[in-house]
Amino acid sequence: MGGSRFSTAQEIFEAFPSAERDISAGPSDAPPLVYLEGLRRSGTPEDGVSLLAYALGRREAVWWAAQSVRLLLRIAAGQEDAPLQAAEAWVRDPDDLRRREALRLGMSGNRRLATPWVALAAGWSGGNVAPSAHAVVPATPEMTPKAVRTAILVALATVNARERSGRLQATIDIGVPLMRARGGEG
Repeated sequence: MGGSRFSTAQEIFEAFPSAERDISAGPSDAPPLVYLEGLRRSGTPEDGVSLLAYALGRREAVWWAAQSVRLLLRIAAGQEDAPLQAAEAWVRDPDDLRRREALRLGMSGNRRLATPWVALAAGWSGGNVAPSAHAVVPATPEMTPKAVRTAILVALATVNARERSGRLQATIDIGVPLMRARGGEG
């Protein structure tokens, strides 16, 4: 698994036009990690979640979402539900059967919960995302980042106000090494 595929934040916005709706701060020529640090200290640190969702590769982003949801919801090993298990199984071995199972569980799950969104992030990572093999609907590039972002923000919404800021920063901390893996510093 690699990390960020971009050398500037501007490149992320160019690759994913929907990022402008999801990140309050405008595009910048800053390296992604520098830009991320600015977002963390801004009035909308949740934008750091959005940036990481778009900047990371699909597998890295799904892994990061799974680990973040575990942290935010305090899900211990052995306590995960089927959608989270399916997403993590796809990260470990990203074959199409695992992706389709994650897609099925994400589509049938309660989307007011975070773990079906993690499964959707894996399920929407590529290939045919139609619920049946009889129709072909190709995944679009922004589907996985949007599902990753949604999963983490849904989980974050369940955290009490006193712990929210610290847990949000801890979630971003999980993603920083993944961005560094490909030199997201510049």
